[in-house]
Amino acid sequence: MEKGKGVMGGGGRRWAVDFTDNSTSHSSRDVPDPPGFSRASIDQDDSSLSRQKKDAESNWKSQKAWEVAQAPFKNLLMMGFMMWMAGNTVHLFSIGITFSALWQPISALQGVGKIFEPYKDNKVDLLGPKLLFIALNLGGMALGIWKLNSLGLLPTHASDWVSSLPPAQEVEYSGGGVSLSY
Repeated sequence: MEKGKGVMGGGGRRWAVDFTDNSTSHSSRDVPDPPGFSRASIDQDDSSLSRQKKDAESNWKSQKAWEVAQAPFKNLLMMGFMMWMAGNTVHLFSIGITFSALWQPISALQGVGKIFEPYKDNKVDLLGPKLLFIALNLGGMALGIWKLNSLGLLPTHASDWVSSLPPAQEVEYSGGGVSLSY
């Protein structure tokens, strides 16, 4: 026997099994189905199971989309607490917290489509979750703008714009009088 060759010699495999049925005996296809059982019901069960599976998947996607949409609410509460703890004085910590509160909603709003991409489905309506997500992020931006205003960093008073105003026109002038020089 040569090294590397099987027992069967030439091209056959050593551990091959032939599954062809050459016997004349009855096979399982020839046996009739038991009473109350039909192969058509199996096909219907498979289709109803696949339909139920698709419905369950779409329900799961809808539920997860709503969870993602409500996530900015937790961020709102956390940022509000951090802003309250920072106080109303202008220092590095309060400015950093405020700009973080502004930047996070802006970056989240830029990626709304990408955030909800995994939940796209013909049966899942993403309009409601997207609108809630946008509204909560706009609320986060409003919280950041309110904090900027409370820090006095927004130009909301006329005195903030004095440098851009033209000099006041002289309405009256005076002249004459007595010289006080000796």
